[in-house]
Amino acid sequence: MWTAVVALALSVVMALIANTIVPASASAQTENTRRPSTCLAMAGLPQQPRFWLASSIRSGEKFVQSQADSVHIRYAIHSTYRLESPQGIVLATDFAGRAGTGRLPDVVTMNHAHGTHYTTVPDPGIPHVLRGWGDGQTPASHYLEVGDVLVRNVTTDIYSGGVLIEADGNSIFIFEVAGLCIGHVGHLHHTLTPEHIAAIGRLDVLMIPVDGGLTLSIQGISDLARQFRASIILPMHWFSGFSLQRFVDNISASFAVNIRQESELAVSLASLPASPTVIVLQPELGTGFGFGFGDDN
Repeated sequence: MWTAVVALALSVVMALIANTIVPASASAQTENTRRPSTCLAMAGLPQQPRFWLASSIRSGEKFVQSQADSVHIRYAIHSTYRLESPQGIVLATDFAGRAGTGRLPDVVTMNHAHGTHYTTVPDPGIPHVLRGWGDGQTPASHYLEVGDVLVRNVTTDIYSGGVLIEADGNSIFIFEVAGLCIGHVGHLHHTLTPEHIAAIGRLDVLMIPVDGGLTLSIQGISDLARQFRASIILPMHWFSGFSLQRFVDNISASFAVNIRQESELAVSLASLPASPTVIVLQPELGTGFGFGFGDDN
């Protein structure tokens, strides 16, 4: 039985990677021609083959080539992570005008809950600006292929004090790159339905807010981390060591915890930890208070 599961996992990944190592231009493609999602294809498989694949399928030349380099992830500020793909594509999450040191991103994603998660005046030099909210009638829907990266989204709602403020005003963005599935939940306000989970798919790296009040509660966000069981959990949106410590205390019974002093790490499929691990990075530009882009929430 286990051999059959492993064989299925191997065949799925090898087939998909053969289709994804060729750089794609942009996402004006039809559903019939666009790159398939590896993360959705892997979602129904047991967790263990993901770790097994990291060390056991290197005999496929195309797979080795696609995994030659790592994805570099830097915690820039507040809810903004800066990602750089092996081909040098730069992405920034919850972009409010600053994305850390380095050149302008190729892709920025934004959410609508507060002014520190978006900007109305993104630099015109940014080729792709993905808003996590729609036009009030149609939810945001993104499936963007740039170089070796696929970016897609799953919308959630914005609440305040338990009252619905904006349906589909927030997006969970999923970045598929170098064989990894990286998810950023934005300013998440509510638990996810089975439909949300199915639409997101498999995640290897999960970026979650741990303020414990303005977004999902500490218990709620900890339960979400346990539900996905991503290999790496990256906390964000923490305003003090107090909320971060509350999250660490809650999750430490289920996940290893690695608190680092630097802002950046490199991740590849082969380097994923063998058990789920919370990695705390230090924001390069501080926690995000008072930098002039609206509410610091």
